[in-house]
Amino acid sequence: MALIHSIESQGNWLFKRRGQIPVLLFLLAIPAVYLIKYEELDPVRVTIVNYSAAILSILGAIVRAYTIGTTPRGTSGRNTQEQVAESLNTSGIYSMVRHPLYLGNYLMWIGIVLFTQNFEFVIIVSLLYWIYYERIMFAEERFLEKKFGNVYLDWSKKVPAFFPRFSSFYSSETKFSMKSVFRREYSGILATVFGFVYVEFLIGWFRWNTIAIGRNLIYLFCATLLITIILRTLKHSTKLLNEEGRS
Repeated sequence: MALIHSIESQGNWLFKRRGQIPVLLFLLAIPAVYLIKYEELDPVRVTIVNYSAAILSILGAIVRAYTIGTTPRGTSGRNTQEQVAESLNTSGIYSMVRHPLYLGNYLMWIGIVLFTQNFEFVIIVSLLYWIYYERIMFAEERFLEKKFGNVYLDWSKKVPAFFPRFSSFYSSETKFSMKSVFRREYSGILATVFGFVYVEFLIGWFRWNTIAIGRNLIYLFCATLLITIILRTLKHSTKLLNEEGRS
């Protein structure tokens, strides 16, 4: 098999399993936390890193929310099980970056990784993330190139794959919908908050052999869990979050 087809095949295989990456991160976080001597860390550094981690994850959630809130049904970036694109997204955030959802994912999860205070872990996860998602992005772009031809190629020449070019932004053709965000993003937000709780649990367990999770973080997790239950119920049991022309 030619290398280009091999990478495309790998990307399509990984595409269907991309939701499993949090499990890998949770496993890798165990040795990453275990190896850090938290009692020797400068408290000021710890505070700065923790706030930076939270900001990165919040920024990632905002990127994903804006992307999902301004993307209609059947367009590139809305697919979950297979490559689907009835039309090509080129406006809004897609005028700055070709893969905004993966950028948002990276920011959300790298925030959790940074929360471990293990900078080597941040580098390792960043490299693994790139290797993993580079193949997925390659497969997606091969699909879009075959479907949209020169229209896609012309757009891809002007818009970066992963690092946004803010100067090229122009407003989305689709009005932002908070309903779309509520309907689609609750599980990702819950997983992110749980990630922070999980890391803090590991830190307390390895450092003091006890469960030591901050009260505010527990409150945040409980509130997020409650909101998730409510939104999931509304999504599956009512039509309150349904919208015409939205996934």
